[in-house]
Parts: sequence; C-alpha cells; structure tokens
Amino acid sequence: MREPTFLILTALADAPRHGYGILQEVNALSGGRVSLLTGTLYTALDRLCAEGLVEPDHEELVDGRARRYYRLTSPGLTALTAETARLRDLATAAEARLRTPNPATPKPRPA
Repeated sequence: MREPTFLILTALADAPRHGYGILQEVNALSGGRVSLLTGTLYTALDRLCAEGLVEPDHEELVDGRARRYYRLTSPGLTALTAETARLRDLATAAEARLRTPNPATPKPRPA
C-alpha cells in the first residue's frame, strides 16, 4: 500500500471526514511531510470507493456548496489493520538489525 493511501485510510479510521478535512488530517498525521493536492485526493477517493475500502457517508450544504463526507468500510478497516501490522513488523525487524553490532563497523579505540 502506498503511503498516501495508508494516510487517507488512517484519516478516516476514527470518523467520517470531508475532502478538506481528509487533506488536513493527512498533513497532520505525516507531520507535514505529505501534502496531497485536491485532485490527487479525489482521484484516490474514487479508486478507494471502487475498491470498496471507502464509501460516501453523507453530504451537507455549507455556504451553498455540497460537502461530501467519506467513511472507512469494513474491508477498508481490514486493509488498514493489515497494513499497520505489516509496517510494524518491518519497523521491528529494522530496529532489531540496528541493535545488532555490525562487524564492518570499526570499534572505538581506547583513549
């Protein structure tokens, strides 16, 4: 799963959100590293809806404009849970390797 997809699903994990709310949440979740363009978000949401991972929840009118909210589906929750576990396993493996001394690394000389 690509990082933007993971972040969009994560943004929807706790509550339905409208497009701008998803953009803000993705930015916050990534610590400002990922800033999705509006077109990119809606293309991703269309794809995620087609895949059954996300679905429209409801619409409301704000200043005469329709604001559509999206929510995570049950398959979306399953996919997000699986990806979270996969990333956790990768991070755990990396941490274990970082704790293992590298024989190619020179040992510090006594002072």
